[in-house]
Amino acid sequence: YLTVQEKADAGIVISASHNPYEHNGIKVFNEKGYKLPDAIEEQVEGKILTDIYPAATHGEIGVLRHGLRQSREAYIDHLAGTIEGDLSGLRVLVDCSNGASSATAPELFGRFRCFCDFIHREPDGVNINTDCGSTHIEGLQLYVREHHLDVGFAFDGDADRCLAVDERGQVLNGDKIMYICAKHFKERGQLPSNTLVTTVMSNFGLYKALDKAGIRYEKTAVGDRYVYENMKENDFMIGGEQSGHIIFRKYAHTGDGLITALMLMQVMIDTQLPLSVLAAGVTMYPQVLKNVRVDDKDLTLADAAVQAAVD
Repeated sequence: YLTVQEKADAGIVISASHNPYEHNGIKVFNEKGYKLPDAIEEQVEGKILTDIYPAATHGEIGVLRHGLRQSREAYIDHLAGTIEGDLSGLRVLVDCSNGASSATAPELFGRFRCFCDFIHREPDGVNINTDCGSTHIEGLQLYVREHHLDVGFAFDGDADRCLAVDERGQVLNGDKIMYICAKHFKERGQLPSNTLVTTVMSNFGLYKALDKAGIRYEKTAVGDRYVYENMKENDFMIGGEQSGHIIFRKYAHTGDGLITALMLMQVMIDTQLPLSVLAAGVTMYPQVLKNVRVDDKDLTLADAAVQAAVD
C-alpha cells in the first residue's frame, strides 16, 4: 500500500512470515504494490548471490528518510476506511505474534468502539512467532473461551495471514473465513462475478458449502500470488488460502490479516450472529497432505495411473 502511495520504485519487506526469526528473508514489491514474478525474483537473487553489485557504502548510499510515524498513520487510515460504522459491543482478543501487527493493530482496533485486548505484542527481534500467533493458536483459543469473548484473531509474523477463533474457542481457518465473507457479500450484492478464488489446498467441504450457497469458485496453484493473478485477470474480488492468506482486492493487492479481521467483524456486526453460527455452513472433510519425492514432477503428474488415483 505504502509503496504505491509514496510513488516509490519498489517496496522491500524483511520477514520470515510465519517462521522463526532466523529464517528472515526479503519480499520485494514492484511500483504497483504487486509481488514480483518468480523469474524476476530469481534474477534479483542471482545478482545478490553472485556479488555482481557489491554493497554500497558511505557516499554511495542513497537518501535515508525517516517517515515511520506518518507512513504508519496513512496505512492505518486506509485500513480503518475499509469498513463502515463502528464495532461496538464486540469483545475481541488479538494475538500479534510479536510481529508486524504489534505496531499497527492496537491503534487500528482502538479506533472502533469495541472491547479489544492484545497478547504477544512485545517484539524483541527474536521472539517473533515463538509459541504464539497463527501457528500456535492454542493460547488464544483458551483465553477466548474462558473469558467469554466474541472472537479472537491470530496473525502471523508479517501479518499477511489471519486465523480466527469463535466464541466457543473453535478455530476458523482461511476456508471458513472466505466462505463467511463471500456468502455475506453475495447476499448484499457485493460479490462481482459471484466467484471466490481458492487454491488446490482448500477443503472439499468449502466447495460443497459454496455450491449450496450458489457461489462459483476457481482453483489455482498454492500461493497467494497465483490467487491474485487469477483475481486480477478475471476481475474477482475475494480469494485466498486455507492458511489464512486472504485477499480482498478492493482494498489490497496482497493478503492482509488486519483487513481480513475487519471484514469478518463487519459481517458479525451486520448479521448480529456469533461466529459459530456464521461458520456452521461449512463442514470440514478429513484432509491429508502427503509429499512424494519423484525424479520428474511433470512426467509423474502426466502418468495415467497417477491421474486416475487423483480422480
